[in-house]
Order: sequence, then C-alpha cells, then structure tokens
Amino acid sequence: MILWTRLYQLYASPVASHSCAAVILLGGGLVRIHHSPFTIHRKMSKYDHIREEAFEANLQLPKLGLVLFTFGNASAVDRDLGLFAIKPSGVPYEKLSPKKMVIVDYDANAVDGKLRPSSDTKTHALLYKHWERIGGIAHTHSTYATAWAQSQRDIPIFGTTHADHIAYDVPCAACMDDEMIKGDYEHQTGFQIINCLKERKLSYEEVEMILVANHAPFTWGDTAAKAVYNSAVLENIAQMAFLTEQINCCSPRMKDSLIRKHFERKHGPDSYYGQENKSD
Repeated sequence: MILWTRLYQLYASPVASHSCAAVILLGGGLVRIHHSPFTIHRKMSKYDHIREEAFEANLQLPKLGLVLFTFGNASAVDRDLGLFAIKPSGVPYEKLSPKKMVIVDYDANAVDGKLRPSSDTKTHALLYKHWERIGGIAHTHSTYATAWAQSQRDIPIFGTTHADHIAYDVPCAACMDDEMIKGDYEHQTGFQIINCLKERKLSYEEVEMILVANHAPFTWGDTAAKAVYNSAVLENIAQMAFLTEQINCCSPRMKDSLIRKHFERKHGPDSYYGQENKSD
C-alpha cells in the first residue's frame, strides 16, 4: 500500500509560485517522488524587503565584532513607504529573524510587528525624518570608537585609511544638557547628532559617522549594509588613532593636501578607485 508520509514546498524564490511534492514509500523500501499538479503561493508582505535588509545588517554587527550580547542595532528605510525596519529591543542576535524586525514610522510609532522596537528607535526615526538621502543607520558600542566617545574627543585624521572614508576628524557631538536628558532622551540624541554636524558645517552625505559624547558611535549610509560598513571602518579608524597616540603622543594631523587626494580619488568627481562596473 502506498503511504503518503509528508508534503512539503519546494522553494525556488520567495516571490514565485511553488510546486508541491510528496514522498511516496513503496513496498521493499523503494521511494518515489510525486509532483503535484497544483501550486501554492506564499503570502508576501510589503515590508519583507526592509525586514530582510535590516535583519542582514544586524547579523553583520556581531560577525564584525562590533557588538556584545544585545548591544547595538541597525535599521533599513523604505522612502516610498515612509517606514523603516529596526531590530527589536533586547533580543539576542542569534535569535533574530526577518519577521522579528519591527516596522516603524518617522515618528517612532510601531506599525507592524509583535515585538517592541529598539530603545534607540526615536534616534533612528529623527535622522530618517531630517536626512532624506540616507537609507540605513547602525549604532554600536564597539570598543575603540566608544572609548573615544567616552573621552569626548574627535578622532583626529592621522592617516590615509581615515582619509579614504572621511575628509575630516570624526566629530564627537557635545554632551547633552540636563534638560535634554530629562526630556525625550532618545529623540534628543537625534538632535544632538544633527546639531553637531550643522554647527560644524558638515554634510551628512560626506560625514557618515559620528561619536555621541559619553555614549557611542552612530553611522549611516545609502543602505543598511553601508551603514554597517561605516561602523566597521569607524572602529578600525578609532583603534589606529588610539595606537598612533600611544606610539607618539604628539603625532601631527595629516596635511590637507594628502587628505583631499585620498578622499577625492575614491569619492571625488574624477575618482579612479575601484572598477567602473560596480559588479566587477
């Protein structure tokens, strides 16, 4: 007698129709695969793409050694929807999944998801609302970058690794005043970041990283993946700057002509770093 032992879906892509198959056990231990004439459509959500992007970005944080335990978070925005996906609060990275990412609007209201969003959600929301050209944000407590933030110091531009990514000292936003701390703290952290760049006449499109005094770094980019990349670069820059000052406490800042050369060869109008075809 033929026994149907299980029915399963064969997934070719998350958006396609999926054919079904069944394993049929025959006498004598023989196995035959029977393909069903019908298809099953998996229900898709309009939030799936940013959930997946935010999930992948968050997974990179522990892989790159930028977070411990549940520290940090990353988010990804959809400008057409006016919404972003962010890590849920206090959930260990190894327990994350795309469906656990929380969908939030620019006023930090949860729109979709069963879990509470990150405690830093209001900071992300404010930055997305004011900086229309960013697509992702990352926040870590990586060791060296956080140490510089705790010291309330900008990270000086000592070498070409730094200049390849940012043509300025990495800014450290001033300490938050007491009234801001007593108020809507995470919301005010967003203004702390925005005001720092504004006061220094720096563009968020040129400077994609910042230290928040006594707190930790925030980074951003045109995608969530780029934001995480900038977090890793910032940690590397912070470590090298620390070691530079240990070797020579009077190390001079890199001269402007060399800073501009290295930054513009990667980011300037006549840049020549990398391939013309980005897929190469």
